[in-house]
Formats: sequence, structure tokens, C-alpha cells
Amino acid sequence: MTPTATDLWNRILEKARTGLPEQSFRTWISSARAVSWSDGVLGIAATSRFHAEWLEDKYGPLLHELATLTLDGFVELRISSPTSAPERAAPEITVARVTEPESPGRPETSPSVPGPALNARYTFGRFIVGEHNRLAQAASLAVAERPARSYNPLFLYGATGLGKTHLMQAIAHRMLEKGKRTRICYIPAEQFVNEMVTAIYNHTTDAFRARYRSHDLLLVDDVQFLRRKEHTQEEFFHTFNVLYNAGRQIVLTSDRHPKELEGLEERLVSRFEWGLVADVKPPDYETRVAILRKKAEEDRIFLPADVLDLIARRCRSSVRELEGAIIKLLALSSLTRREPTLDLAGVALAGLTAARDATPMDPGKIRDHVGKVWGVTGDALASRRRTRTVTVPRQVAMFLIRELLDTPLKQIGRIFGGRDHSTVIHSIRKVEERLGSDDAFRARVEDIRQELQKIA
Repeated sequence: MTPTATDLWNRILEKARTGLPEQSFRTWISSARAVSWSDGVLGIAATSRFHAEWLEDKYGPLLHELATLTLDGFVELRISSPTSAPERAAPEITVARVTEPESPGRPETSPSVPGPALNARYTFGRFIVGEHNRLAQAASLAVAERPARSYNPLFLYGATGLGKTHLMQAIAHRMLEKGKRTRICYIPAEQFVNEMVTAIYNHTTDAFRARYRSHDLLLVDDVQFLRRKEHTQEEFFHTFNVLYNAGRQIVLTSDRHPKELEGLEERLVSRFEWGLVADVKPPDYETRVAILRKKAEEDRIFLPADVLDLIARRCRSSVRELEGAIIKLLALSSLTRREPTLDLAGVALAGLTAARDATPMDPGKIRDHVGKVWGVTGDALASRRRTRTVTVPRQVAMFLIRELLDTPLKQIGRIFGGRDHSTVIHSIRKVEERLGSDDAFRARVEDIRQELQKIA
């Protein structure tokens, strides 16, 4: 009976396992599979291009030798990355895309500049839930199941790389899976602004409004880009009202809470808080390990538990940082032709360790340094005194803390004697106004900024 490709490969694997470290075998050999056997040529498919190159480069001679011994004759091994179909194509949901035929009575939308398509990886099934994002994930799922009836709008906020866009797009994917007649628009706020400017220039604002006001689900990413853009805010305000009053779902993301979006009109801030505001925090240790395991599993990469532990302990700020650490480790592993062991992981993450060990710039240091430049103490800036000798440096310190550290307004207020966030906003605006009109003041503030960056 003629052996199959799988039979031959299994016999080769048995021989390879006895002569290789278990970790190396599991990481690089066992995940490959036989796909063809014909005329003395055994075809082996790796899980990725990186895997195929590594397999051929590091283990090719050994596997060729084992294959020849297995069949008592010359066998050619051809290792390649799979040419399987790509992931389920992401639906191109843009402001001009209609996922189902128009229903009677609905206005037609005019063509638009295509927006970004949904990312096929951003689904609920691929989202790791932990205490840091449980509320945001549960709310997003509820919105997907009962749009415009659970939380409308849903406002997700948090730092970059924590999964806000993932959850937002997961809502769209889930609604599309239901197969209902659904019109979806996913748009970064920056693109919304750019299209608004183009519409004004081309005298096509009516068409612009028609496009954005005819959807069942409006997803706007990074709404902080609407700040200080009065005309665009006006347009977005009316678009929001039209969709909300028509019972359409709105989902928004931002890098901070609505109340901390200075430069945004109060009426917009109020509407952003009509539904549910949920934050997404950095993942805890257990969740970071789960994210790393999920990433390794999806990419069919075996990483030892001690390596996962090291990455999880070193990379604490975001999901994106975790994924970047794995990519860096695998790249170093490939370039040096070394296994992704704990020692190599330590080398790959050395730069990150140095950054963690560096003395960080903190709000207190900024406050004290600004006070020193103006000849007053940090304690004086935190006092209730309102003389000009204290007020100006206090406002500058607030401005620089916000600009350099992106510290929440409430926290800045606490640093300066428990002032409320509206006082902090007023102080920052005063500095911004003076920077635009007083050259000497602007030069002084810029000097302080550069000094602080050198200190850090």
C-alpha cells in the first residue's frame, strides 16, 4: 500500500522528536503539515512565511536527511507557506456602502470617498475580557444585540491600544452576522472633519448630510479630533440629533472622558453622556497573559510559559504593546537563528526595560520646575493665592502638565489645591490664547518645555 503524505510526515516527525529539544520540536516542527506526495517530492506547508523560512533555514538539512532515511532513498522536501484563502473579507462598510437593498421610502445616498473597511479580526470572539474592560465589552455586546434600545449613544474611552476600536467594530460585525437589513458607517473623526471641509469647498454639504444621516449604525472613532472645530461640531451635532431621534444607534470612542474634552461644545458633551460612558483601562497581569496566549495560538507559535510571563510583566500599558513585544521577539529569533527562550526574550525587551527604569516626568516635577522659573515655590502654586505672580505660572504649569503628560483634568486640579476641572480648562485656554499673541511668553514657555524634556 502506497503511504500517504501524512503517513510519511508522521514517520519523519517521530524521528525528529527523538533528536530535538521538546520546545524546538513543538515550536517549529510539529505545527507544519504534509500536503502532497508525488514523484519523490514531499510537500510541507508551514503556518506562515516566517515559519517556512525558519523551518527551511534551520531544520531543512535535518528534515531532508530524516525523510531520506525514512524511505531508504532520496526524497525532496518542499517547504512553503500556505496559499490558503485569506481571512473572511472585511465588509467594506463606508458611508456609501449599503449592506442590503434599499427599503422603500429611504433616501438614496450619493457616492462618497471610501472610508476604511472593518477589520476582520475585530470580533467579539477574538476579544479578551478582563476586569479592566468587562463593562465596555458587555455594553458593546448589548448594543449589538439590541441597537438603539440598550445604550445610545455608547461612548468608550481610554488610552491608545486598549481595544476601543476592536469593540466598536465588533458591534458592526455582530449586527452584520444577523443578516438583517442594516446600513453601517464606520468613520474616524479625523476623516469626518476632512470630508466636511471638502464638502464646504465643493458646495456639496447637502450630499454630505444625506450620507451621514441615513445609517442604522454610526461608528465614530477618536472623537477628540472634533475639538476646536466649531463648524464641524455644529454639523455633527445636527447629525447626532437626526440619528438619535430616528432610533438609530451611535457608538463613539475617545482617548478621554467627554467632560475632559476641552474645546468641545457643552451641548455635544451633554449628548455624549446621554447613554453609557464606559472606560477601558490597561489590562491586569492575568489578562495580559491570556492576550499573549491568544496571540500565540492564532499565529500558531509556541512560546514557553516563562517567556509569556516575562512579556506580561514587562509590557503593562496596552494590548498593542504586548503584540509588538511578540513581533520583536520573533524577529530577533529569526535574525539570530536562536530559539525564543527566556534569555532571548530578555534581550528583545531590554530597550523596554530601560524605558521603564528611566525616571519618569511627573506632574509634581513640572509644577515645581515652572514655579522655580517664575521664582515661586510649588506649594505656592498649589495654594489659594490669586496674585499675578502666582496665577500665571500656575496656569502655565497646568498647561504643560496637560500637554506633556495628558493628565486628566480632575487630577491636575487636585495637584493645585483641589481646583475643579472647569478652572483647569480656563487656565489652559488662557495660556493657549496668550501663546498665540505674546511672542516673549511663547518663547519662555517653549524654553521650559524643552528643559523639562531634557530632565525626563
